[in-house]
Amino acid sequence: MSSYRKFAYVYDQLMEDMPYPEWLRFARTAWEKHGMPKSVAELGCGTGSITIPLVNSGFEVTGIDLSADMLSIARRKLEKTPQGNRLFREGSVRWVQQDMRVWELPEKVDSVISFCDCLNYLLEEDDIRAAFARTYAGLKDGGTFLFDVHHPNTLVRYDEEQPFVVDDPSVSYIWTCEFDGPRCQIEHHLSIFARDEHDRSVYRRFEETHIQRGYDPAWMKVELTKTGFRDVKCYADFEWVEAGADAQRLFYVAVK
Repeated sequence: MSSYRKFAYVYDQLMEDMPYPEWLRFARTAWEKHGMPKSVAELGCGTGSITIPLVNSGFEVTGIDLSADMLSIARRKLEKTPQGNRLFREGSVRWVQQDMRVWELPEKVDSVISFCDCLNYLLEEDDIRAAFARTYAGLKDGGTFLFDVHHPNTLVRYDEEQPFVVDDPSVSYIWTCEFDGPRCQIEHHLSIFARDEHDRSVYRRFEETHIQRGYDPAWMKVELTKTGFRDVKCYADFEWVEAGADAQRLFYVAVK
């Protein structure tokens, strides 16, 4: 939970191929089915790659993240977008540094989203329950909770397919994993080499460790229901089809 410090400053370079438009499409489709929100809270907003398009589309968004560095980058990114100036921005935004297990806002929101497997960083079942409870409390009646997590089998595949290497002129990494089968928990070790912004002939190396845990899909649905959510559904890989064992990402939709 303490990662994304130095890594935050190369995150967008390394993640530029992530399917952000697909996450946005999934959210909009869910909202069309269950009611278009005005206010949205995003848990684990990172550098704002989902937050900012929502703001510029007219939503009132609160971006919540544990990392001050990620939030700092998100603020700067927003101001650099064509709609970043407040005079021309369609929606509104605020950035809040909070833990998704205990997050709280002054007012309830219409929808809560958390994409890019953020909840996999919660390493105990009680952490998941706490995040569900806080989200339920922070939603208006009829509000939606949309999130995705890695299928447990995806973490197994990471372990089987490692190591991973990216060799780019500006930033590169070597990524290895250690997998704890009984807990379905994986520890990602990244050695990152980033080009110095002042001396382009020099690369700075730093280390990052990220730990994620996979949870049984049926257990997740039960816990959402126990929290009080209704109409709990689990879909596969950005599509509106029931998730099976071959899914890589599990997409949950729940209604308060």
